[in-house]
Amino acid sequence: MLSNKFELIEKEAVEHLKFPATEVLTDSNKIEERKTALNRALTLGNLEHSKIKIYFEDDNSFKYIETTVWGITDKRIILKQGMVIPINRVHTVKI
Repeated sequence: MLSNKFELIEKEAVEHLKFPATEVLTDSNKIEERKTALNRALTLGNLEHSKIKIYFEDDNSFKYIETTVWGITDKRIILKQGMVIPINRVHTVKI
C-alpha cells in the first residue's frame, strides 16, 4: 500500500519543500496515467471541490497530501494559496 511508504503532510508544508528537476517515473505509460489522473483531479476539484491524494517525492523523502487541485500547467500542479508541486516529482494521484 502506498501510504506505508509515503508520509502524510499538511498541504501548507509544501511551500517549504525543495524539489529536484529529475523525473521520478521511468515508464512512459505511468507518466501518461499520471497526466490523465491529474486532468481528472482538476475537473473534480473545479466542479465538485473533491479532495484527492497526491503522492510525490521531494529532495529527501516520499510524501503525500490530501487536497483539491486548482490548476495544472505543463510542469506544475497548482494548489490553494498558489502552492505548487512539480508534476515530474509526482508518483501517482488517487481520486
